Amino acid sequence: MSQIDRVLRSNLKLRHLQLLVALDEFRHLGRVSEFLSITQPAVSKMLSEIERMFERQLFDRSTRGTVPTAYGNAAVRFARSVLADYQRTQDEIGAVASGGVGRTSVGAMVVATPSLLMPAIQRLKARSALTTVMVEEGDLTRLLPRLRVGELDLIVGRLEPGYASPDLDTEALYTEPMCIVVSPGHPIAGTAKPTWDMLAQQAWIVPPPWASSRSKLAQMFYKHRIDPPADIIETASFLVTLTGLQERPAVGFLARSVAQHLEKQGLVRILKIRIPIELPPVGIITLRGRQQTPAGLLLVACLRETAAAR
Repeated sequence: MSQIDRVLRSNLKLRHLQLLVALDEFRHLGRVSEFLSITQPAVSKMLSEIERMFERQLFDRSTRGTVPTAYGNAAVRFARSVLADYQRTQDEIGAVASGGVGRTSVGAMVVATPSLLMPAIQRLKARSALTTVMVEEGDLTRLLPRLRVGELDLIVGRLEPGYASPDLDTEALYTEPMCIVVSPGHPIAGTAKPTWDMLAQQAWIVPPPWASSRSKLAQMFYKHRIDPPADIIETASFLVTLTGLQERPAVGFLARSVAQHLEKQGLVRILKIRIPIELPPVGIITLRGRQQTPAGLLLVACLRETAAAR
């Protein structure tokens, strides 16, 4: 058995794993000390103990804080994965004891939240009110690393082809077109026939550069021989988008179901302009080979039912 194998199988304790994750999160011995409620010398001593086990330097220390080395990054990924499995098992055992079905964690992209995820959670709660669903909003750059280390059970969102990977399973549920929106008080909100030239002159809240919807939006302007808007804010955040639409005010590019949800509440107005583009479908992303918890399986079933009922 190699030294690294021995460390991972036998020597590392739960407190060691918690320390590695905390060091990666806070990047400062003093803050880690406060978070774990132990003294700073104890933090330093435990880190030195872990590094002796690995016979590698896991973190670079300086007056500016602690930064993981390449070895440290690998150890932190391992620690996160083990702690996520530990928490999942603890939740499942606790759920059985209390008569519930446990807990599941889902990463949600904006495109899937109002018309897919939330109705699916409503279905789940109708069947198992004691099941807890933890929802983390974000884009794939943030959510995929958390899925891979076990901190998320699944992701719902647009199945971007650029993020396809052999370790991921995807399940397409439906297609979701885009539309252009403004706040009800925006100067062009009442325009009967807005043009692409008119839209190019406005301030915009746009998807991040990696999103397929972003490149397709740019193509629409180029198709009309117009440069895309220059005054932009890039975000995958639902709150930033909604605030930008209302406060700047700006023009937004949203999934139609999201826009319809907001329009019903009087928060936006969908502009009457055709957007003939094809985008990847909305669906479920899971880690290949990882067994879902009962709560995760229930949520997946509810997501499928919700999509089928659209």
